[in-house]
Amino acid sequence: MFVVSRPPTVPPLVAMIGGGQLARMTHQAAIALGQTLRVLAVDADDPAAQVTPDVVIGSHTDLDDLRRAADGAHALTFDHEHVPTELLDKLVAEGVNVAPPPQALVHAQDKLVMRRRLEALGAPVPRYAGIERLDDLDAVDALVAQVGGPVVVKAARGGYDGRGVAMADDAAAARAAAERYLSSGVAAVVEERVAMRRELAALVARSPFGQGAAWPVVETVQQDGICVVVIAPAPDLPEPRAAQAQQLALRLADELGVVGVLAVELFETTDGELLVNELAMRPHNSGHWTMDGAVTSQFEQHLRAVLDYPLGDTDATVPLTVMANVLGAPQTPTMTIDERLHHLFARLPDARVHLYGKGERPGRKIGHINLLGTSPEECVNLRERAELAAHWLSHAEWTDGWDPHQ
Repeated sequence: MFVVSRPPTVPPLVAMIGGGQLARMTHQAAIALGQTLRVLAVDADDPAAQVTPDVVIGSHTDLDDLRRAADGAHALTFDHEHVPTELLDKLVAEGVNVAPPPQALVHAQDKLVMRRRLEALGAPVPRYAGIERLDDLDAVDALVAQVGGPVVVKAARGGYDGRGVAMADDAAAARAAAERYLSSGVAAVVEERVAMRRELAALVARSPFGQGAAWPVVETVQQDGICVVVIAPAPDLPEPRAAQAQQLALRLADELGVVGVLAVELFETTDGELLVNELAMRPHNSGHWTMDGAVTSQFEQHLRAVLDYPLGDTDATVPLTVMANVLGAPQTPTMTIDERLHHLFARLPDARVHLYGKGERPGRKIGHINLLGTSPEECVNLRERAELAAHWLSHAEWTDGWDPHQ
């Protein structure tokens, strides 16, 4: 049984499972609140373990390691969603305040559980079929016939950043992909490939008290299944549709019993409809812009929520923020990241850079850059500058051929 018995003069302790960049940036927010974030990290060189003094080295799949991380904590929360549900249920039974609770988190862990629950709640979702056993494969043929076009096959658990996702142009390819997931012990979700205009994200937070807060809806730009750019707020999104997305996200947070930040990834279809793609119950890549472009960052808000503090103001501080992810180049440049940073600031002194302390490898998220704009009309130019800066930091080359020595 875990009992929090800390003197009232000691700030509350939040433990976060996972030592990645989300935990690192949450620790930065904790410092401003006079707190220390404890992290359960796999290695002492993990991004969050580099910066917080309270580190537990262990595995998120080991119950004893989870207990060590939770010991004395006011709340246990997550940098990722891969902790087995049965282990979280045991922690709850032992008195640990898990936030979000396992009965909510499972909807971000299991895409099939999520699809079925959202459908039951009347939330708009793509047409889909759940494949849990070989006998279910006939449902693939029926779905492909119903949608009359290509489909997407997803692993129900474990996929992220484009992993665990297969495109299928016909029923045979979809069945084969679903069988591959089944053979690895994972259920599959086969869903229509939505004719979409773009992808959006509605980021909200909810406290145990039931208070909710929503940031402006953003546009997310994907490349090979990885988010590369976020534009806040989403350009040319009618106010009624933006409000619809925010209200949907707040309703789902309440219905599912979320505690903390919830990201609702959305498809905006060519017909102007909104469909829920996926959920994340933690700080999310689509919310990194809030570190510089909102009154309250998603990381501070997540801490406020799991500790049941009153939530912060989610208004944007500027009319436009563009975030660009810095992804590892195919070949790591010989120029050090520090020297690249030096050149970046010389050319773009307004760039807000956030590096994660991660080793560089192809496609890996090693940081992000925020640029702030004074009007929505700057969107194209600001995005170009953000992408230019991100490419320079990852590749040590200016895509426009700029030479600082000329």
